[in-house]
Amino acid sequence: MAWRNHSIITEFILTGLSDDPHIQALLFVLFLGIYLLTMMGNLMLLLVIRTDSRLHTPMYFFLSNLSFLDLCFSSVTVPKLLKDLLSEKKTISVEGCLAQVFFVFITAGTEAFLLSVMAYDRYAAICHPLLYGQVMSSQLCVRLVLASWGLASLNSVIIVLLAINLDFCEAQTIHHYTCELPSLFPLSCSDISINIDILICSTLLHGLGTFLPIFFSYTRIVSTILRITSTSGRSKAFSTCSSHLIAVILFFGSGLIRYLMPTSGSSLDLLSSLQYSAVTPLLNPLIYSLKNVEVKAAVRRTVEKYLHYFR
Repeated sequence: MAWRNHSIITEFILTGLSDDPHIQALLFVLFLGIYLLTMMGNLMLLLVIRTDSRLHTPMYFFLSNLSFLDLCFSSVTVPKLLKDLLSEKKTISVEGCLAQVFFVFITAGTEAFLLSVMAYDRYAAICHPLLYGQVMSSQLCVRLVLASWGLASLNSVIIVLLAINLDFCEAQTIHHYTCELPSLFPLSCSDISINIDILICSTLLHGLGTFLPIFFSYTRIVSTILRITSTSGRSKAFSTCSSHLIAVILFFGSGLIRYLMPTSGSSLDLLSSLQYSAVTPLLNPLIYSLKNVEVKAAVRRTVEKYLHYFR
């Protein structure tokens, strides 16, 4: 690996979330609960969408992909966090750190693109309902998901190349619970000004490239909804978008704070990372299940169907 030629360090030390054994035990129970609920919630949503034919529409196709991404995203960082909460020495190899950086970027990046695609889907459904079936064809939906993975993968490779070319000489303590590129920069003994510029440009291009379509889609959606004369129709249109808007705010808010604000090792860095990597994957299935009548009805039908098998 190229990193070996630049660095004499073979592993990093993570400071984690706390040094107090009692607090670590409480945090272990908390994050184990969060992780298990994340797995259960997203797997349940995947199962419901898969088995209920009424949910075989573009909107729920994208939602099932979001659930799969949340499963992957949460699994990149939380299991390692749980292991470290039970360990006296929290270390991660250079290779493991590099792999974690890559998978955080590819899963988070794909989720950003997918949220943007879901906004376009809502725009097509509300602003062009008569043409919705033609516009959001199954072939287009698959291509949009593949394009999301492809673009995020390309961005992730660029980010990992930045990390490979960093020199690490003495400092090896990462003031964080996981490996993230902003936390690695302060440890480098090489000139990181170009790396920081590239990371900021990449984050802005990625962030704006996915957020602006969401903004413009919802500008048109709100304009269309306000022209609806029926109160029930307006309420139904808003309800189909509210879940997605909440997911967008939670994800983009914490992600942009983490990658555009200077790394300080403060609690804000930890909280923003925990928000988008652990909390958001937990909340997404709850948001879409509790605020979506069709999903709630489908969950009820699926539970009744499987309970019937055990009677």
